[in-house]
Amino acid sequence: MTKGANTFWSSGAVPLIEPEFLSSIIGAASDIALVISAEGKILSVVLNTHSESFGNLKHWESRPLVEFLTRETAPKFEAAHAAYLSGEVPNKPLELNHYDNAVWQYPVRYTFHRFGQENAALLLGRDLRPIAETQQQLVQAQIALEQGYETRREFDARFRVLLANADQAIAFVSVQTGRIEDANEAAAALLGLKVGALKGGSFAHYFSDRATGELIESLMNATLSEEGGSVQLRSSQSGQSIIVRPVVFRAGGQRILLCRLASEGDATAPDAAASQALALFRAGSDAMAFLSGEGVITSVNESFLDMVGAAHLTDVVGRSFSDFLGRGRIDLDVLTDRSHRGGQMRIYATKLINDLGARLSVEISATPLDASGDAIVGCVVRDVSRGEAARGSATIPAQTPAQPARSVMDLVGSTSLKEIVAETTDVVEKMCIETAVELTGNNRVAAAEMLGLSRQSLYVKLRKYGLLSKNG
Repeated sequence: MTKGANTFWSSGAVPLIEPEFLSSIIGAASDIALVISAEGKILSVVLNTHSESFGNLKHWESRPLVEFLTRETAPKFEAAHAAYLSGEVPNKPLELNHYDNAVWQYPVRYTFHRFGQENAALLLGRDLRPIAETQQQLVQAQIALEQGYETRREFDARFRVLLANADQAIAFVSVQTGRIEDANEAAAALLGLKVGALKGGSFAHYFSDRATGELIESLMNATLSEEGGSVQLRSSQSGQSIIVRPVVFRAGGQRILLCRLASEGDATAPDAAASQALALFRAGSDAMAFLSGEGVITSVNESFLDMVGAAHLTDVVGRSFSDFLGRGRIDLDVLTDRSHRGGQMRIYATKLINDLGARLSVEISATPLDASGDAIVGCVVRDVSRGEAARGSATIPAQTPAQPARSVMDLVGSTSLKEIVAETTDVVEKMCIETAVELTGNNRVAAAEMLGLSRQSLYVKLRKYGLLSKNG
């Protein structure tokens, strides 16, 4: 303000402002104005007529201002008001946070003004909510930006680890420039270079039989093949034939070729073996099932679905294999425990039960597999019900008796029929008990259920044949 202006305001040339206009001028000059008594009570509240966000604050009048301040800002006001009463008008604006009925709160920046007598103070305030909202939006934008950077760094780290640990040679080639954007150690070793020297170089430079434009065109044509085409090239470094299988994708506004490289000798063997094994699993006549370490079915083929009469894969996968076994958990424990301890279980005879309750005689082979550190058991289930029926109806030729039959026939004439039957029965019974105890890992309860005996009867027979202390 100029010196002339100061003279103008102090000379009395300006007429006194009428009271009815004073409140409107104060309201226009601030968002909210408070007249505070020496005791800290609100004598008057004046609001800007263009601001409706404050609502009606007439209930503030005649009440202490600290009742409408948050706990953190009330001491700030009390200290500034005490300094004002002592004759020191605060020079810096004072930011206070209001709250009303614990429903909403908002920040206001006040300036103290002395305007009358009896130490009353005029507080002119500016609503800081628009600034706070803008700051909050900036903070949220910054947080979102940092999260985006963090996500990008995370994906980049995953990409780097995956690329470095991939056994297959991989290179990323730009379609526009024909240069190698990125590659792993396997690709560099196959081309006889270091990764650092490989990046940024022309992809066609490392092959002796194609120019850049011709090579990129051949790779793009190979990507159009429905079965995944390939391009055969010759390395300029080693002279060996290299098979390149490209896949095109778009990223960052440009097209990129993901090229999988392999020498001609080993380009097809692993994939062929894997595809053949998968085809055997899907189309094999024997039922196959893969179980987790807890005996939960993770995968089965169509033959298994046919054997148990399941309509969909979801009817079987996720269920315990014991649901389909004749002796339930006992059979499952024998399969999983024996296969883990002995490596393989070649033949295990039991019954397979479908959801309708039908029983089918089967033989199960179980083999433990190591799949990415998880305990997996692969089972092959064969239907032997037809073989049992055939054996039951067939007659043994008299001229070719089996060896056990000859042993029994040798006893005829030397001992009575009753003794012969008793002796052979004891031998068979002992063999069955020993087998059941061994299969169940000396679990007497499981062995008794497997043999269809009570636990007490099993103990009697174990004692009879001297197996109780042997297996105890």
